[in-house]
Amino acid sequence: MKKKTAIALTVAMAAASVQMNNDTQSWFSIKAGANDTAEISIYDEIGGWGISAKAFAKQLKDLGNVKKINLHIHSPGGSVFDGMAIFNLLNNHSAKKTVYIDGLAASMASVIAMVGDVVIMPENAMMMIHKPWGIQGGDAEDMRKYADLLDKIEETLISAYTKKTGKSAEELAEMLAEETWLNGKECVEHGFADQLVEPVKAMATLNSKRLEEFSNMPKAVKEMLFSPKAQTTQAQTQSQPAVVNTQPEKVVVDNSAEIKAQAEKRIADIKSVFAPFADQQDLLIECLSDVNITAEQAKDKLLAKLGANTTPSANGGYVDNGNIVGDSVKNALMARAGKAEIEKDNAYNGMTLRELARASIADRGVSISGMNAMNIVGLAFTHSSSDFGSILLDVAHKSVLEGWSVATDNFDKFTTKGSVSDFRKHNRVGLTEFGSLPVVSEGEEYTYGTIGDKQVAVAIATYGKLFSITRQAIINDDMSMLTRIPFLMGKAARATVAKLVYNLITSNGKWQDGKVLFSAERKNLLTGSGTKMDVTTIDKAIQLMNGHLDGDKQPLLIEPEFLLAPTSLATKAKQVVGSTSVEGEDTNSGIINPINNFAEVIKSQHLQVADAVSWYLINSQAIEVNYLDGADQPYLEQQDGFTVDGVVSKVRIDAGVDVIDPRGIVKVTNQG
Repeated sequence: MKKKTAIALTVAMAAASVQMNNDTQSWFSIKAGANDTAEISIYDEIGGWGISAKAFAKQLKDLGNVKKINLHIHSPGGSVFDGMAIFNLLNNHSAKKTVYIDGLAASMASVIAMVGDVVIMPENAMMMIHKPWGIQGGDAEDMRKYADLLDKIEETLISAYTKKTGKSAEELAEMLAEETWLNGKECVEHGFADQLVEPVKAMATLNSKRLEEFSNMPKAVKEMLFSPKAQTTQAQTQSQPAVVNTQPEKVVVDNSAEIKAQAEKRIADIKSVFAPFADQQDLLIECLSDVNITAEQAKDKLLAKLGANTTPSANGGYVDNGNIVGDSVKNALMARAGKAEIEKDNAYNGMTLRELARASIADRGVSISGMNAMNIVGLAFTHSSSDFGSILLDVAHKSVLEGWSVATDNFDKFTTKGSVSDFRKHNRVGLTEFGSLPVVSEGEEYTYGTIGDKQVAVAIATYGKLFSITRQAIINDDMSMLTRIPFLMGKAARATVAKLVYNLITSNGKWQDGKVLFSAERKNLLTGSGTKMDVTTIDKAIQLMNGHLDGDKQPLLIEPEFLLAPTSLATKAKQVVGSTSVEGEDTNSGIINPINNFAEVIKSQHLQVADAVSWYLINSQAIEVNYLDGADQPYLEQQDGFTVDGVVSKVRIDAGVDVIDPRGIVKVTNQG
């Protein structure tokens, strides 16, 4: 295939074509069929009409568990990123997939067709594969980066073709370079399709300008797809859904805006900016149609239009001094939440959330003339000069930290805090000691000590939850969204880590050596007749911990520092440990309590729920609680993009709990 020519069309296509309904402004349809079957059609340009793969994903998910997908394709291609998202969604779906090429599967549409377990094509249907291309502005470095992006995209496309056809990457790369057109028979021969069926008698007209970009389109295909309107018929076969007869925007490999973020995120963000302004649909369409316009630029365009023929507000004394406005609003809000002292000369003292939202933009010279409450609060969240959303998050963050700090889960007393830099496994050294240092005589070399086989792998995971501060909450002056709710989430974050610690202790799961955490073999389990919360049993538990030796048969010198008890045994434990005399020996005042205050008693409701008759002696080095970069407090961050009408935040903590050495814990089960 040295010449850049298309493979010849072997079967002449009928000249008839059908026109679709202009009212249907979508390039796909997803419908539930009988017997757990989904009927999906991709007709026209992928990513057109501002509809991204996100909408496709939602509708596919809404179908639930389907066992079979029938996918009909008649498309000139479209957005690479939307197309790859759809390919991955379908490729990872468990249903059996049958793909029907109803007319044309060109460019990105041909990649999507590769998801089919079976691909069926009429003799006169066509498939086209070619190299990805796009338009980029900028300097030489920008051009080089864009070329690298196109190469990476091509590798992704070739991978999809290779899996279906079995062809080599080199052979496919040559076919892409030549903009190769294949009819149904040739697709079956080359492995792009599996079954050949009778030629179609009609094909829906595609009016996408994308078709004009193809350099090697066979003449018969042009005649079919570009038939004059006078020759069209309103009839349409049941196997061919209606297709949009419009001219969608060009969306191939997008320019710098789509390099930085996928097209669906940009569209969703722009729509969120315009959500409060239903009368600005013309400007919304203009912004969506220009792929170079970001959500921030769209917001500036909207504000400029809203502010046309108006003059800046002259009230207040804080115009154009954002620090004064922001600091004053923040102090007033902090004071209302009980987290700061009231500044007597602060003009914003006593204002409701709605009034503070208004002030945060109006006192910076932004016109709010003619806006209702919802619009004003929306602008306070989105305006580029407003820090109202950040101020709300500052207050909420203080509430989160307060919830964390006042929680009664005191696991950090009897565990060791650790720090890891990422989420992979990290090694820790157990309680094995080096023992004693050997004598080094004059002139002799120092020898290396060995850690032995007691290295333990530790890792962390992320735990978190979203909460939102909506415009309705601001208008309703709902302070609980800034105080009570994030406070409870802070408590929940600490409770989450505490639960990890206590579950690790009480579950008696297998440790990293494959054996259960507590056992007689490990010499860290005390049970049987007569075990109870008294001096004798506690002493036996202490002796178990003290009795562990290292590899050289030297004592490890592990001492219990804490006694963990369920609530039903905690009072008894404090009495036994804290008393200066031994219970039952009151007649002999000379008998002192040998375990008096040997360890700190910690009461736990977690232990009460899990096992009310078991208690533990523990050394603080036995369990390690690790945090990402040592951050041992919950983190509050604003979610990227909008999922609700306001500010969406997530409270998260990155933590993990691991037993470093089972010899540092002794479990006792009361049976006396």
